[in-house]
Amino acid sequence: MAEPLTVWFDGSCPLCAREIAVMRRLDRRGRIVFIDVGSSEAACPIDRRLLLARFHAREDGQLLSGAAAFAAMWRAIPLLRPFGLAARNRVVLRWLEALYLRFLHVRPTLQRWVR
Repeated sequence: MAEPLTVWFDGSCPLCAREIAVMRRLDRRGRIVFIDVGSSEAACPIDRRLLLARFHAREDGQLLSGAAAFAAMWRAIPLLRPFGLAARNRVVLRWLEALYLRFLHVRPTLQRWVR
């Protein structure tokens, strides 16, 4: 059996916490280990500030960030797997990364709305 996907997230971010809550419910097979970067017990593979700046995941031993990390999470969830597989295409992944970078610019505003 493959090792579970590890996802690091910002538990103090209301937007992130809601999204991860949805992903936990969708992960019925328990294929994802979710780690709140803000927890003092959290094992972080890189500096916490970097983990908080972008979404990160480890899939098959490879640390991914941004859209690639989201795509890895989608691949681990049967309902979202087709989107994650589509993101293996370089053109699709570049497009998703561009959207992710735009999202990062509006994230602070979205966080205020969710609070």
